[in-house]
Amino acid sequence: MHSFAEENYIKTIYKLSANGNQEVNTNAIAEALDTKAASVTDMLRKLSSKNIVNYIKYKGVTLTEQGERVALQIIRKHRLWETFLVAKLKFNWDEVHEVAEELEHISSTLLTNRLDEFLGYPTFDPHGDPIPTENGDMKLKKQQLLGEMNIGDEGKVVGVSDSQPLFLQYLDKLGIGLGSHIRVSDKILYDNSLEIELDGQKLLLISSEVSKNVYLSA
Repeated sequence: MHSFAEENYIKTIYKLSANGNQEVNTNAIAEALDTKAASVTDMLRKLSSKNIVNYIKYKGVTLTEQGERVALQIIRKHRLWETFLVAKLKFNWDEVHEVAEELEHISSTLLTNRLDEFLGYPTFDPHGDPIPTENGDMKLKKQQLLGEMNIGDEGKVVGVSDSQPLFLQYLDKLGIGLGSHIRVSDKILYDNSLEIELDGQKLLLISSEVSKNVYLSA
């Protein structure tokens, strides 16, 4: 069992480490959690004593194998609850993150597995992010950022890297959602904005900020 605060640190370290692949410094953790570096150091010592992180002062932190397993289970719960809220309770995709942040701390493995079964074992959440299995495996999609595509390239929207409500609401306003078909019809060199064809009919001009946060099937 881990406290809410510990779980938030574990999940944050996992995300900042590019899914466990690189070291994270304390300042990055402090910024992500909006807390002081001294508080981060105290928590890292605590997590280190529980064999959740490898922490060397002034050098950064990585998750241990055990820490990575814990992180994936927190993420699993978060994404299953997001899926439940959208699929069964009719929440919009921009409304679920904060609610799932609270629900992800429910510790019952039985409840998590029953929820997974009830939802039909989904592999992706409402934002296109992969849902880890009980064993921590994730099904990854072949995807490419819209902003990295060339004129004439096309694909379906399979995910977003920014799940903040304002961004998702803006995509809704544009008519872009998971499954939308996008074809790049022009690239504006001045500001890297894109002219796109949406679902074979609607022409839109979107900023580089939007295009670097939307994933298409590769």
